[in-house]
Amino acid sequence: MRFEVSKVLDAIEARLTTDPALARAVVDLSEVVRYADLDGGRPASMLRLGLVIDALGRHVAEESVPVYAVAPRGLLSDADLTSNERMVVRRWADDGVVEVVPEMGDRVLEVAELIGLPVLTRLRAEQFRDRRPWVDEPGRLLAAVPGAGGPVLVARVGRGEIPAVGEPSPMGAKLLARLWRCPESNCSNFGGGDSDSPFADMRKTASPVAQPPPAIKAGAPTCPRHGTRLKDAGPRPHVEVLSVRIDEINRRRFVVADGQPVVVGRAPDGGGGVMLGQWLSEDARKWISRGHARFSLDGDKLTVQDVSTNGTGVRPGGSENDDERVTLARDEVRVLAAEDVVELYAGVNVGRARLWANGGVSQPTSVMAEAPTMAIRKFER
Repeated sequence: MRFEVSKVLDAIEARLTTDPALARAVVDLSEVVRYADLDGGRPASMLRLGLVIDALGRHVAEESVPVYAVAPRGLLSDADLTSNERMVVRRWADDGVVEVVPEMGDRVLEVAELIGLPVLTRLRAEQFRDRRPWVDEPGRLLAAVPGAGGPVLVARVGRGEIPAVGEPSPMGAKLLARLWRCPESNCSNFGGGDSDSPFADMRKTASPVAQPPPAIKAGAPTCPRHGTRLKDAGPRPHVEVLSVRIDEINRRRFVVADGQPVVVGRAPDGGGGVMLGQWLSEDARKWISRGHARFSLDGDKLTVQDVSTNGTGVRPGGSENDDERVTLARDEVRVLAAEDVVELYAGVNVGRARLWANGGVSQPTSVMAEAPTMAIRKFER
């Protein structure tokens, strides 16, 4: 069972991000781990985060939905978690895939406001209404509750409206337009990393453009973990969020940043590519090259370059008319208009994430697939 739990935690880790461009919702990790009614288990369990992530995937009908998790520092030593769970949370904190703060306060709401995301919470937000009036907007606060087929998300206000991928607040837009640097060398989000950390040799290196939003203290950008004032490190490169849609299902979102091209294919060489092999049919795997198309951003111009053996198509404006489909020559580069869709193979498409509001799947792949049976017990209402 210990091995199964570790595999689930690895699957959950793959859905965690502090990248404002990728996150789909914000959660207080210390709250979620204590939702004992979701599985009838011990007082605190990290597996409940997986149950809530699955609920979010079903809510937005999309595969591989990432969440932005914030944890108070005390959770790293919480005795209600197992020693393995505490070690995993500390590693997540060191890697910067979760944000750690000294005290929670309203940091979850601040992140949601700055980025423009819903919050998955059961807590009442009336005490923050004066500063965060948007908490009364339909669908902005969603509570995970037991359901017949697993946890479901219920809107605290409204009837379960699914918020669009949010726009940052005016303050958030200003903060996210810049890169920031923390004077603390061990800051995983805004610093260079700590060589003395026991996980230093395993730490994942995040792109600077994936920095989370700073906290605002006394009107100044501040490191949420260390409470130190951040230094402006220059403009943040422009990014575009793209989505892979296969057989009418949104499988994965990814970010292309200015000067950081991304290769999409069956199994791209090196790190940073987007691998599609696990979702492809046998015929599609034969057609699509290991590295098939390279997406790049130059300023605000998104381009695609064919680097495949069998060719890449572009459907202008997302047109389904085959007569309008443009086939790129080997190594040809094309600037993509706002609604253009790149076709790697019939039914295997890449486009800007905002093109597909419906993710196209009612039962996304669960991060709990390897969980012990006791951790995913179903409840009847």
